[in-house]
Amino acid sequence: MDYIILDIEFNGRKFASDLPMEVIEIGAVRLNEQLQLIDQFSALIKPVYFAKLNKFIQKKTGILQTEIDEAERFPKVINDFQQWLAQSESCLFITWGGEDMKRIVLDTRMHRLDDQYFLHADYFDLLKGFIKHKGLVNDISVENALVELQIEADGHAHRALDDARMTSEIFKATFEHLDFSQIQQYKDSFTNAKERRLIKNAIRLLLSQKLEPTWPMFEEHFLQKTIKTDNPKKTAEIKQYFLEQMTKQKNDKTTD
Repeated sequence: MDYIILDIEFNGRKFASDLPMEVIEIGAVRLNEQLQLIDQFSALIKPVYFAKLNKFIQKKTGILQTEIDEAERFPKVINDFQQWLAQSESCLFITWGGEDMKRIVLDTRMHRLDDQYFLHADYFDLLKGFIKHKGLVNDISVENALVELQIEADGHAHRALDDARMTSEIFKATFEHLDFSQIQQYKDSFTNAKERRLIKNAIRLLLSQKLEPTWPMFEEHFLQKTIKTDNPKKTAEIKQYFLEQMTKQKNDKTTD
């Protein structure tokens, strides 16, 4: 089995917008079972929306507008990428966090392409693995993880291929300490971290006031005021998360 260390860059925006963010660069390296680098993939992508990169993204990535203007669109690049992936009889994706798989799935859907390959692809979140191995509390960047491991960074941070290479060095250095029972597949999520934090805080507030946190109460006093729920799937996910967190916090309070 090969290991595909994946990194993507996407077009962030300074101001909020209803238009989707898009992948603008895919970088990946292929390691064999002996953790030797045997191949690599790199491609820029010309976005449909925000085709003109803002100054923040240009400064962060070093990607030039002329390079983006000359790049292929997502359907061509993702097809090339899947052909490159097919050279491995089997593979496990290694990512730093869960955003890379999410953005590829979302862009695949945006372009009305078949998303089944990436939905069923196994991946290991090296960020979580590294945090568990080192006993850390907060997330850490690839650059700081390299410092922690006393590995000299080689490349330009926030360029997909260079980040994939640097992530592969972390993977190799920590391989024997990683818990591969945590391999997962992409799961659709309609809420973000901020919204899930609001839910937990609301339950905590209700409990502190000696009130029973019920879904109707949360829906009336918190949900309608703080979270946009025009998607029924999102509402269902919020309700499920609320019920899980309510049970967890009540149990924690009982055992205190």
